[in-house]
Amino acid sequence: MNLTDMIAIARKDLHDEDAANYRWTDAGLTRNISRAVAEISESMPLPAKATLPTTAGSREVDISGLTGRIMVAAVEFPVGATPPEYQQFSIWGDTLIITTGSQPDGNNCCIYYGVPHNIDVQGSSLPEKYINLAVSGACGYAAVELALYTVNRVNAGGIKASTDLLEWGNQKLKIFRQDLKRLGRKNRIRVSNLSEIF
Repeated sequence: MNLTDMIAIARKDLHDEDAANYRWTDAGLTRNISRAVAEISESMPLPAKATLPTTAGSREVDISGLTGRIMVAAVEFPVGATPPEYQQFSIWGDTLIITTGSQPDGNNCCIYYGVPHNIDVQGSSLPEKYINLAVSGACGYAAVELALYTVNRVNAGGIKASTDLLEWGNQKLKIFRQDLKRLGRKNRIRVSNLSEIF
């Protein structure tokens, strides 16, 4: 699924399929889809892994190179143990501090972290099962945006058109955020199996 496909789905949900008289521009829908995908990324980021060096005698690891980092899920040190040894850690700015396990000795550690999902005309990293969720959020944002724009303007839909659109958009956003809360990482029970963290 790519951005073009998602715009088409959003137009269908918004009943905005008359190409000669679109109410929303592609650029506007792209912005709304990007906003919804950013919110999904905060709750369900794209998993990433980096191997970084430790410093002998220091528990601090520089994580400034983890571009787009939303969160850190786990730190493995030492690397290669069976079963893997995940350490507790804390983060301050771009410094990760390993708080348990043996003192780092300069060998590498593995950082498992989350980054934003991407979506463009080439494709998307968002799992297919969350496409409708992203479109739902984008439609809510688009409806609220248009409703606020049309307040106190001449409207062929009548005096309540803006109010009805605003209510519909806010309802879509409410459902979108409820689903994010239900699915999001912040509400998950902490588990020891790394595959269940993301």
